[in-house]
Amino acid sequence: MTGIGRAAHEAAVQRLRASYDAVPPGAPVRLAKKTSNLFRQRAASRVPGLDVSGLTGVVEVDPVAKTADVQGMCTYEDLVDATLPHGLIPLVVPQLRTITLGGAVTGLGIESTSFRNGLPHESVLEMDILTGGGAVVTTKPGDDLFDTFPNSYGSLGYATRLRIELEEVPAQVALRHVRFSDFGLMAKAIEEIVETRQWHGERVDGLDGVVFEPGEGYLTIARWLDEDGPTSDYTGQDVFYRSLQRREVDRLTTYDYLWRWDTDWFWCSRAFGAQHPVVRRFWPRRYRRSDVYWKLVALDNRFGVGAWLDRRAGRPQAEKVVQDIEVPIDRLEEFLAWFDAEVGMRPVWLCPLRLRGEKSWPTYPLEPGLTYVNVGFWGAVNVGPEAPDAPRNRAIEAKVHELGGHKSLYSEAFYDRETFDELYDGANLAAVKDTFDPDDRLTTLYDKAVQRR
Repeated sequence: MTGIGRAAHEAAVQRLRASYDAVPPGAPVRLAKKTSNLFRQRAASRVPGLDVSGLTGVVEVDPVAKTADVQGMCTYEDLVDATLPHGLIPLVVPQLRTITLGGAVTGLGIESTSFRNGLPHESVLEMDILTGGGAVVTTKPGDDLFDTFPNSYGSLGYATRLRIELEEVPAQVALRHVRFSDFGLMAKAIEEIVETRQWHGERVDGLDGVVFEPGEGYLTIARWLDEDGPTSDYTGQDVFYRSLQRREVDRLTTYDYLWRWDTDWFWCSRAFGAQHPVVRRFWPRRYRRSDVYWKLVALDNRFGVGAWLDRRAGRPQAEKVVQDIEVPIDRLEEFLAWFDAEVGMRPVWLCPLRLRGEKSWPTYPLEPGLTYVNVGFWGAVNVGPEAPDAPRNRAIEAKVHELGGHKSLYSEAFYDRETFDELYDGANLAAVKDTFDPDDRLTTLYDKAVQRR
């Protein structure tokens, strides 16, 4: 077993609780954290955040049991660094290095293994949660607090420790990029892979894809590879997403496969010039990562550089459209056609998902046994003076609802209260919150996600 150990963890929890007790009644309760993967602004607060400085590590890894006890603020980058030397990884490793385990559970996470392993919270065996009442509660699947916690975004408390399952992986991953011009056929291929976990007789361990434009989409089929061989490197001059169009087969180390999307923030690094060959040559590798780009976006939000450049170029005012949604597999083709016609943002990411078990989760009620596809799109659309009213984002919400899908809440949301409560089981969430936060110290999910508090 390896890790920081129980004593250090318990000391960190005590510091967290002391910082919670120091927050004045009625003041907003927030985490004091250096990084974030949220894309919704919120009202400023002068109250110090909760001290989570000691909750960023792995408590212990048990290679025999294939489990790990992990602190809530531990990033997946640090978690993988602790487990991969044992030939193990979490069952789902979200795409970006600085996503935390606690964040992926309370805010949902997804990646290419989600077609067989579901969402990150489905491989959590137990959690310790600092609740709004100030107590640290140990909770397990089947408990109201545990089952309602996924997608609660801190409105029910903060995970301090999570025990998770791990799975074995070899040192390398073989990739096959399969092109589709017919997205109906692509949807059928996804469903076949989810059902059989095979593609043309070969085992499939990871599955995601990219749609570049109408008539050009790719599924990337990943297979854990037991034998060693030469591998590609997309942390240098080459850019991973472009390889889908240029190569039918590829091979990466397992480590590089896990972080293949982080180096260029999928394709969003192009907004900063990081994909230009000359710029890339002088952009240090250690700064080609998602948390650096996120800080650049924060600076743009603060100083309005992008808006100034749009005005200078004579472009209409831009609306930021940064969202991930899930639609049932049989509505994927319809959504992609609608999205390209009405929003027109390219490329978009596809990540198939099926819940791991027969259980539904109330705060994000996907249907067990049904295949969904996460569609991710991140950028801006020049819409004109109506941009502050977010017409494209609102249209996306309405379309996803019409198609029986759901939208993640890490970015802006515009639902009215009634619709929001219908989609995210507001009644159950409120009941659980009343039990564990009787003084209503934690901000509600609606106030966080929609009201930006």
